[in-house]
Amino acid sequence: MTLQTIWFLLWGVLWAIYFILDGFDLGIGTLLPWIGKTQTDRRIMMNAMGPFWDGNEVWLITAGGVTFAAFPGTYATLFSAMYSALMLVLLCLIFRGVAMEFRSKGESDAWRRFWDRALFVSSSAGSILFGVAFFNVFRGIPIDADGVMQGSLFTLLNPYGLLGGILFLSLFAMHGALYLAIRTTGDLYERAIRTAQRLWVSSLVLVVAAVGASAGMTGLPANYRAHPVLLVIPALCVGSLIVCRRWMGHRPWGAWAASGVNLAGLTFFGLAGIYPAMLPSTLDASFSRTISNAASTPLTLKIMLGVVIVVIPTVIAYQAFAYRLMSHRLTEADLDNEHAY
Repeated sequence: MTLQTIWFLLWGVLWAIYFILDGFDLGIGTLLPWIGKTQTDRRIMMNAMGPFWDGNEVWLITAGGVTFAAFPGTYATLFSAMYSALMLVLLCLIFRGVAMEFRSKGESDAWRRFWDRALFVSSSAGSILFGVAFFNVFRGIPIDADGVMQGSLFTLLNPYGLLGGILFLSLFAMHGALYLAIRTTGDLYERAIRTAQRLWVSSLVLVVAAVGASAGMTGLPANYRAHPVLLVIPALCVGSLIVCRRWMGHRPWGAWAASGVNLAGLTFFGLAGIYPAMLPSTLDASFSRTISNAASTPLTLKIMLGVVIVVIPTVIAYQAFAYRLMSHRLTEADLDNEHAY
């Protein structure tokens, strides 16, 4: 296995971890007006993700940093071709963080309603934009030999990209509902479970639709025909959703973990299909950014690999400790804590 391939796999792993961890944050924000019936409910929902949301974004920064350091050609093309879409994602993440921190700074209902809406809009829009961006990567982008996209933001809003946006919205919302089921009690817990069960139906339909659309609207099937063993990845996506449904209601941690496996499987479903490309070009295959023509020097990749082998497990261990430390079910009494949102 070449250094470029190892870094391609690490790149995919980092994106998968980000979707698993920040996905439930975005999902909870999306569900805020639907599950949070009272001010107490909304505060509990925000405190469920409060200790983690900014830490979860570390994985987004890490994935972006790896793109820049290991595959600078891909980074340059990505932030040129999809600049508008990525700026919108950044704005959504900024407003989400501001909404989390500012909501409790005022006592009026109007103030809190404004930031509740800001959290909902930024979370749901961010989920959709991530789906649109990644499904366009899977489909291919009209980039020329200079890495310039021949189109605009609306070029990305094609049927396949929009399907990805709706799919990510549904999956993240279900993922968030399952995490709420882990952290809440009483009526809020019951609403979270019912919401997750409803979203499971739409998520399953959309996953099957995405796999089917990929077969007819992208070049992903080529790698799957050449290497049939890769078919285990889409099978894992569907299978993990089935396990997730079976465990809803009596194994919330297991259901949430199965939902996370589905998100990781969906990420690698697309990446396995486009390999060795990272940004396929729909204009000419020779214009694509691949692990070969976009990678840093072998010496750079070797040095960075040594750093990653030390740093990434350390971050995972720290976050695992933090999640374990704050894994108790939240009640109204926890809102009296001075650090509560």
